[in-house]
Amino acid sequence: MKKILKYLAIVLIVALVVIQFIKRPEKISEPVTDNDIIGALNVQPEIANLLKTACYDCHSNQPRYPWYSEIAPFSWWIGEHIEHGRDELNFSDWATFSKRKRDHKLEEVVEEVEEGHMPLPKYTWMHSDARLSDEQIKMLKDWVTSERAKIAAEN
Repeated sequence: MKKILKYLAIVLIVALVVIQFIKRPEKISEPVTDNDIIGALNVQPEIANLLKTACYDCHSNQPRYPWYSEIAPFSWWIGEHIEHGRDELNFSDWATFSKRKRDHKLEEVVEEVEEGHMPLPKYTWMHSDARLSDEQIKMLKDWVTSERAKIAAEN
């Protein structure tokens, strides 16, 4: 039994070394543009900080990559999460959204946060600063309500 465990450990170590040579997802790092939600809506600093801390790593073109994002298979997993997150909502493209889409995405933001789906629990496990307090959730909800009212008032 000890021999089998020893061989399994060796095979696992070799496999981990070999997968480091497999191509990693390309890292995203684009400059902030006028289309970004923070600039487009002139978002107050408290909300901007909340969005950057809890949302931007997966929902913008400016994610912060942790040190372990260089190591496979974590690099693949992180790349997939960012790609999926940006497909759902990319705050860096906010000003390009239609009025209807902006309203719907804001509604979804509040729903996802209130239901505890966002930020992802597995994300907040490694990024405790992304955990939202009840006060932050209320602040986000109030801001979203205000922005949705502005959208509704648009001609």
